[in-house]
Amino acid sequence: MTLRRFFIVALLLILALVVYFKRLDARALLWIAEFSTSTDDREDSLWLPDYSAVLQIAIPGLEKEQFSGLAYNPAADTLLVVSGKTPLLIELSLEGKVLRSIPVFGAANMEAVTVMDDGLIAVTDERQQRLYIFRLLPETMELRIDQALQSFDLGVSEHANKGFEGLVWDRANQRFLLGEERNPVMLYSLPSDGRKVTGELQVLADLGGIMTDLADLAVDPRSGNVLALSQQSHLLVELDQKYQPSNFISLLRGLGGLQHYIPQAEGVALDAAGNLYIVSENNLFYVFKKLPAAQ
Repeated sequence: MTLRRFFIVALLLILALVVYFKRLDARALLWIAEFSTSTDDREDSLWLPDYSAVLQIAIPGLEKEQFSGLAYNPAADTLLVVSGKTPLLIELSLEGKVLRSIPVFGAANMEAVTVMDDGLIAVTDERQQRLYIFRLLPETMELRIDQALQSFDLGVSEHANKGFEGLVWDRANQRFLLGEERNPVMLYSLPSDGRKVTGELQVLADLGGIMTDLADLAVDPRSGNVLALSQQSHLLVELDQKYQPSNFISLLRGLGGLQHYIPQAEGVALDAAGNLYIVSENNLFYVFKKLPAAQ
């Protein structure tokens, strides 16, 4: 092989890797999906292209933590984030101020959190492959795995997957939505009555054609659409009722008002006003709001 041919092959290989890891092929399909979305469907969705970052900060004192799943708590109008390095449940204000930090004894590697009804929350532990349900009170200072109201075995993945990362309570459909991180990137449903798990995991969709990994999930209560977050692909995608992508926002510098790309987006949440929140390792916090002209 000549030197020139070697460099051409090497360049093509690099370009192929960039396309794969950045999912440029998937972005092209997402742009097509956005372009073909009707005005009525846009109005019925969150429509992520209208969102722009209004706050981008590092939360002081948590530099050594590894933020993972994120959830909005409507009862307190606060956010809950779990840390995978030190088993912590951290309550934040909507501006990213730490309100309390709750150790979770017995946890190994918490990856996701969601808020249910009547003061209940659920968390997943990737290493233990379990979902735990706790009661979270205003005075709660610690949680213990062996005192969970329910411990549900999520089973071992058949696909050598890293585990379950995304989790959200879907009140309207009385279920949890869970996501397997990668190889393949899968979306699951788990029946629940809002207090406990009441059934078994069911496959909903393979999202591998959209993103290379799945970090977290959120549900828009108004439309019922699902938000799927990917840290490797630097994407937040809105899925319609058939779990097909309808629109997205890129988490790259210069897009969506971002001053820099979000390095490792791990959690997403949506509050009652429709504002979006994203956390990234180690202690980065972002707030997105709809542009005034788009509201």
